[in-house]
Amino acid sequence: MSIAALRDENERLKALLTQTQAALSEHQGALAASEEARRRLEIILGELRRDRFGAKSEKLRPDQYHLPLEDVEIAQGILDAAQERAEAAIQGRSRNAPDHGSHRNRGCLPVHLPRVERIIEPVSTLRAVAAP
Repeated sequence: MSIAALRDENERLKALLTQTQAALSEHQGALAASEEARRRLEIILGELRRDRFGAKSEKLRPDQYHLPLEDVEIAQGILDAAQERAEAAIQGRSRNAPDHGSHRNRGCLPVHLPRVERIIEPVSTLRAVAAP
């Protein structure tokens, strides 16, 4: 090879190197921009997750503000019932004695009603008996 051919080859390689370096710097810039965009999207996604699943998602709706008051009312009802039982015990009535207002007829059917006794066996025992 001649010196002129080597100089031409050298110039061509320098131009190719310059183009390659320019393309590399352009790709590095695009990569940096895409990394910045990815980072911003991760921040936005993190904020959306916190908004949806974080402590803010457990805020009470306006119609739920009265729920703690219901607990107070239930506790007050329990205290009132305990106070009534205590007053009844003080007045001499026993705890087991039924109230005069709560007469129930449980277990005592009138005599004129017919009594029918039926024995209902579970299906599993019927199959066991029928199988042999």
